[in-house]
Amino acid sequence: APRQTTPGSPGDSRKLKLELKVLADVGLLGLPNAGKSSLISAVSAARPKIADYPFTTLVPNLGVVSVAAHRSFVMADIPGLIEGAAEGAGLGIRFLKHLTRTRILLHIVDAGSGLGEQPVAAIAQLENELHKFSEVLAARPRWLVLNKVELLNEEQLRELQQTIASEFPHIDRVYCISALAKQGLQPLSYDVMQALEETWEIEAQDPQAREREYAAQATMQIQGRARISELQQRRAEQRQAQKLAGANTVDSDDDDYDVDVEYTRE
Repeated sequence: APRQTTPGSPGDSRKLKLELKVLADVGLLGLPNAGKSSLISAVSAARPKIADYPFTTLVPNLGVVSVAAHRSFVMADIPGLIEGAAEGAGLGIRFLKHLTRTRILLHIVDAGSGLGEQPVAAIAQLENELHKFSEVLAARPRWLVLNKVELLNEEQLRELQQTIASEFPHIDRVYCISALAKQGLQPLSYDVMQALEETWEIEAQDPQAREREYAAQATMQIQGRARISELQQRRAEQRQAQKLAGANTVDSDDDDYDVDVEYTRE
């Protein structure tokens, strides 16, 4: 043991907020029970929980989709978005930040939920929530995937496609699949792979394109954190107001999901 010592200084205390972001090339978006988990389980080895009730998916799930030897991409499935998600409703908004590094968004819609009105409303609803969360994220390449098409006959499916083309002319890629019956999955997977490879090739050859992508990702992360912080602050103010008013309510909201890890040097 040393015979000479030096008195130590007072210990330091620091609070750190740690965020683990999912790294994926493709992100799945949609309302609860649209079939996102069914899709990722059908095209990859991921085995998320699948059930016939909303909010089966509570945490992000990752799956590696292999289309050929040495050709694969990572797909991320997040909890479904509901109306008012940008205002804090449901679970999905807290996980949207995981999609800031994805290159393509697949918007999964339950085509069997109605003969036009409900699928169209679902598309408009999700687009609205995306714009509220981050304009940059809403501008990412987003392909529409009509799932559960086995529930429609050819005429109904054709009418739905015509309605979507009329209501959403900016959507240039529409795929019809059945995750349950594994119909239409191969063309979708191959087209996604080709689009990703083209994007990677462009960024590899053009440093400016790569820098623009990094800047867009940084902007989305900043916008996402700001939006989530705003919602958390609003929740805190509401709880404080309830306490001051003497309201005897049980706060079942778990929006304060981030963990503050405190490290103390002694």
